[in-house]
Formats: sequence, structure tokens, C-alpha cells
Amino acid sequence: MTESLFPEWSSPAEPAGTPPSAGASAGAGKRSALVGSAQPLAERLRPMQLADVIGQRQLLGEGMPLRVAFETGRLHSMILWGPPGVGKTTLARLLTQAFDAQFITISAVLGGVKEIREAVDRALAAQAQGRRTVVFVDEVHRFNKSQQDAFLPHVESGLFTFIGATTENPSFEVNSALLSRATVHVLKALDEAELLDLVARGQQALGCPPFSAAAAKRLAAYADGDARRLLNAVDTAAALAPKGAAEIDEAALERALGEQLRRYDKGGEQFYDVISALHKSVRGSDPDAALYWFARMLDGGVDARYISRRLIRMASEDIGLADPRALRLCLDAAETYERLGSPEGELTLAQAVVYLAVAPKSNAVYSAYKTVRALVKQDGSRPVPLHLRNAPTHLMKDLGYGRDYRYAHEHPDGFVAGEQYLPDGLQGQQFYEPVPRGLELRIGERLRDLRQRNADADSDD
Repeated sequence: MTESLFPEWSSPAEPAGTPPSAGASAGAGKRSALVGSAQPLAERLRPMQLADVIGQRQLLGEGMPLRVAFETGRLHSMILWGPPGVGKTTLARLLTQAFDAQFITISAVLGGVKEIREAVDRALAAQAQGRRTVVFVDEVHRFNKSQQDAFLPHVESGLFTFIGATTENPSFEVNSALLSRATVHVLKALDEAELLDLVARGQQALGCPPFSAAAAKRLAAYADGDARRLLNAVDTAAALAPKGAAEIDEAALERALGEQLRRYDKGGEQFYDVISALHKSVRGSDPDAALYWFARMLDGGVDARYISRRLIRMASEDIGLADPRALRLCLDAAETYERLGSPEGELTLAQAVVYLAVAPKSNAVYSAYKTVRALVKQDGSRPVPLHLRNAPTHLMKDLGYGRDYRYAHEHPDGFVAGEQYLPDGLQGQQFYEPVPRGLELRIGERLRDLRQRNADADSDD
């Protein structure tokens, strides 16, 4: 086992009531001697020292923010933002342990202002004894504004250090007052190499036959960056492995995990085939096929959040301005799923799937955007026409900035016929061509009228 950066650390007693949380894994030897085998593997392999943490080099590598915090002893309030099973709780505990602080954990799902007040009382008692306190709030995005505000005076006074963990973007889910007092650290999903390392550590801890290379890679694909999910699968597969087997191969893995590995794995060819089938069924306006592939993805274990992101992409790429409501409906469905979870929230995604399939289709904006991006990438940096430039100084005005610009709102219909907005050399270029479907039918009529008025003005000149 790698030596700790802090060899003086010992294994402290876990605070009562602290829920288990997976994260990056540790070597098994020293840890497994301290705990009973009845504990989940993810908890048994929770790192007891910083050197055992797998992943998060962007935070724990030499000179990186959390490594510096460990080494300098400067603990700060923070929000750990990342997907499930990447070590948010583990890092909070290691920080607390490094500074010999009292660790108080609150679940935002189950707790409220009462639990915050109790944490404040415990922090005051610890402060009287000269000891620091860390208050860790799991899923902090689930606290409402008043609950989040309850932390502010105590974080400002230094009574305790606040560490929040969230899977949601804190810019949207954490109020600005609390956000301004905490540094946001982004944790990343574990990559394949890190997950394979974790498989080996789990196998060593359990003393089970080794996993074949193919089985280990399939476990890593199934885990999708989530260490807890991986270790739970390793634990199950090891428990159900055939007695006397030299290794656990893919067949044994499928027998042990069954539904969990059903039909395809994330990262495999079939996974992307099914995604492609869903997208093309929506594009082809077949709601029945779209629903079928949607259900296949859920049945195969695909995270519904991933599907919701794909639906949002479809709304922009394949429906576009033919029905702008499609994008809003997909965003609402994704938000509703976050509130309801599975399986209730899946119905809202199914509703979005059907709506997208039956909506009028247009890739006009998508095509125009790709064309413009390609042009900008290969074209030179054309100067902004003088009449479109801002003129905040007298010198700029004297140089002709903003001269002869015509303010559209002062003209009939809010439109200035013949005005040039593209750079010199690109006048008359048309990138966006609406399709004759849905709302774009009317957009096209309006655009043809505007373009004709421009052409007439140019001919008069």
C-alpha cells in the first residue's frame, strides 16, 4: 500500500449516524482488519489516507487545490460538485481527519433547520474545547433557500467549516450568498484505468478469483465512472462466482448480475446503436419506435439523465424553430425527472419523446450554425463595418465609428432596408433557410419579405 502523505494519521472512530458513501477506493489490507465483513465493499475500501484515493488528480495532484489544503492545514468552506460515487464524502472525511476536527454530517434529503441548529450547538461545544468542526451537507442542492441561509452567519464567523456535496450544478441549485462563501471544486467520474484499478483492489479485498480482462472491462463500462456502483457489482459477482473457478469471466458476470448487465453496456457498440435508433426514430417522426428504444435504454440500465440530455439535443438539432416549444418541454421534463426520480419521472421523459417524434422537423438552424462555424474557422478575421462599431470616445467618433448607423426601432416595421450587418465581402450571404413546416413556415415567409426589401433597397442604390 502506498505510504500516506500524513503517516501520523490513525483510523478515527466514525461519527455515529454517519451514512456510508462510496467514492474513490483504498487498498484493502489495513482497512479490512478494522471492519466486519458484513459491511458493503465500498465502505470497507473507503480510503483512510489521501495516498489511497483513486482519481481526482485535478484536485489532489501536486500543487492542486485540495492537496495544498491538506499540506498547509488551511481548511476552507467548499462545495464538492460531481457525479455519484466519485469520492465527495470520502474527501470531506479525510479533510476532517487531517485537521483533527469534529465531523458532523447532515443529509439535505432528511434534515432541515432543526439539524442545522443541533450542528451549531455541537460546534459551539467543540469550539469551547478548542476543537474545529466541519459540517458536511450531502445533496446540499436539496436544501431550500432558508435552510441554506441558516449556514451563513456561522460560516462567516468561523464557527465551523462548511462542506457541501452535490450532483447538480451549484450555480443553479445553491443560493448566491452561500456560493460566494464557498469554493466550488469539481470532481470527475473515474476513468476506465481507475475503475480497473478499483476492480483489482476489490478482488484482493474479497479474496475471490480474479476477474478476466474482458469481465473487468465490462464492469468498468457498467459502472460509468461510479466507484460505488462498481464495487457493489464486484461484491455481488464475487459472492455468486462458481466455487473453485480460476477466474470470473464474462459468462459468470452475466449470471451473477443478470438484469444489471442486460443487453448492452455503456461504451459498447450496442449501447450507441440503441441511442442512434432512438434519435433516428424521433427524427423520422415515429413515436412508437421512439418509445420502444427509450424503454430499451431504461431497461438496459442507462441513466435517465443521460437520455434527457440527448432529448434536449434532439429538440435543438431536429426540431429547432419548427416548434420552439419542444426545447422548453424537454428542459421541463428533465427538471421534473430530477424532482420525481425513477420510476415516476420517467413518464415525463416518455412524454418528451413522443412530443419530439410528432413535432414538425427542421434542422435549418443546425445546418446554418455548422456552415457559419466552418466559414469562421477557415476565413480571416474580417473587420466590423465602421457603422456597426461602438463609439464611446471622441476619437472613435472622429474616426467614423458608428457613423451613418440607422436605429431599426425608428423605422417602419422596426426594419432598415438595405442596411449591411455582415462584414465586407460577405454581403448577401444567406446561411439560415427555414423549412416549410411548423412555425418555420411563417418564419420563412417573414424572412423572404425582409430579404426582398433588402434586395429592392440595394437595387435602388
